[in-house]
Amino acid sequence: MPLLSTGEPPRVGVPVPCSTRPEYVGRVTKNRLEAFSDGVLAIAITLLVIDIRAPELRQGEQLSHALWALWPSYVGYLVSFLTIGVIWLNHHRFFEQVLRVDGPLLVLNLNLLLWTALIPFPTAVVAKHLEGGGEPARTAAALYAGVLLLMGVAFAAMFAWVTHDDRLLHRLPPPQVVRATRLRFMAGLVVYAAAFALSWVSAPLSVAMCALMALYYAFDQATVSISQEQGERPPEPRP
Repeated sequence: MPLLSTGEPPRVGVPVPCSTRPEYVGRVTKNRLEAFSDGVLAIAITLLVIDIRAPELRQGEQLSHALWALWPSYVGYLVSFLTIGVIWLNHHRFFEQVLRVDGPLLVLNLNLLLWTALIPFPTAVVAKHLEGGGEPARTAAALYAGVLLLMGVAFAAMFAWVTHDDRLLHRLPPPQVVRATRLRFMAGLVVYAAAFALSWVSAPLSVAMCALMALYYAFDQATVSISQEQGERPPEPRP
């Protein structure tokens, strides 16, 4: 199929404005990083449902009773779906503010995806052992809270790297604003650590604390507030 002509001769050697060029680290653009991350998160959130299987009925057992017996699987699915969904939501909010990516940011993002992709495993362990109580339930809850704690540390490290100067952001707000946003964003680490400690006392309460953190982060904790005076233009990206 022939290409459509615009009627204008091709412009050779005309430099592309810096603001319209994709931001590269080697061959990796910010859009490619986001697309890869979206794919990993989509797979992780889909894997959660695989462990919810149709129950096998024993002789004389009612299906309603067998379905109710799967409640730990429902709880694990709901909490983990909320958690991964909120990770995706904050990842999107976070990278809306990022102008360019660099090598450390790529590595920190991979570290976040490493722990997020692992979430379906402790979810399956919790679903299997939560109802029985005892040591298996406590260990399962500790594994679950521990993975979420490491995921939180990974996200916090990435957040701290991006906000430590203005190289990667459209604009860095005043230090007190950055400090307040970091404290607000990283507050979850304290709660995840508390959930890990509580898991050895009460597995259900530990899982409940993890669910509350998903609700906390559903409200925007990842956006660094930037107030510009009227008529002030953001700085041009650096080449």
